[in-house]
Amino acid sequence: MTLQRILDSARLSDATTAPLGGGTYNSVFRVSAAEGEFVLKIAPQNQPGLTYEQRLISTEAMFCAHASKVAPVPEVVYTDNATALLATFLPGEPVFGRHVDRPLIRRQLGETVRALHEITGPGFGYPQLGLHGTWTEAFQGMYAAVLADAERFGVELPTTDMGRHVKAFDEVRRPALVHFDLWDGNVLAGTGLSGLVDGERAFWGDPVAEFVSLALFGTIEDDHDLLPAYGFEFTDSARVRLAAYQAYLYSIMLTERVPRGSSDEAFERVIMDALTPALGVLA
Repeated sequence: MTLQRILDSARLSDATTAPLGGGTYNSVFRVSAAEGEFVLKIAPQNQPGLTYEQRLISTEAMFCAHASKVAPVPEVVYTDNATALLATFLPGEPVFGRHVDRPLIRRQLGETVRALHEITGPGFGYPQLGLHGTWTEAFQGMYAAVLADAERFGVELPTTDMGRHVKAFDEVRRPALVHFDLWDGNVLAGTGLSGLVDGERAFWGDPVAEFVSLALFGTIEDDHDLLPAYGFEFTDSARVRLAAYQAYLYSIMLTERVPRGSSDEAFERVIMDALTPALGVLA
């Protein structure tokens, strides 16, 4: 579908568009129209990607529909659930690289993420791939898929046997809404927290998985603002699961470099330096 046809389908008047940076998968545009300011995402066509990178537009539309009821998340204006998503434009700028009142933002983020995690889904896993009855089954499938993706793209990944920790995963009984990409680039702020964006990688699962991107390449237990505001205390089994989700995300990040054509060796070392200790916890 062409850009103009999408805008016509959304019934916007006097609309103009401009490319908006930040997208690593979809093409992203800012749309100005008589009705207001919006963000338009258009999915790539016939682009190689990872197993879970299918129908991400539908997943983000689902995330926004649920999350916008409890958090500063874009509201869906139009979507065809396949190639296009038009949503409201949120105020603020990404926290990444900015001087902000970080303790305040982290406290507000902890409260907001907890509200997100209180939303319960119909099953476990990525909604676009089909849901599972247990988190253990869903996550084992997710991890197996990224290992298969790595093999397909010729990426040599260090791995571990997640099956050794089934009891820890079995503790997760409720499928919570997990954004799974809440690094500072997807957190918007002005004088305070103003938005959470890019929910295309969301799934229904263990809230502990959220703490990986919330402390990307770091340790969430060192965040003495976010965790108390969230009200979370780690147990030994939660630490095991956190290491598993770190291993999963960092394996994704190493694998996706191939279809995206990335050759940043320094960044690859950063990812590997974070993946290695996570696998050590699981060994």
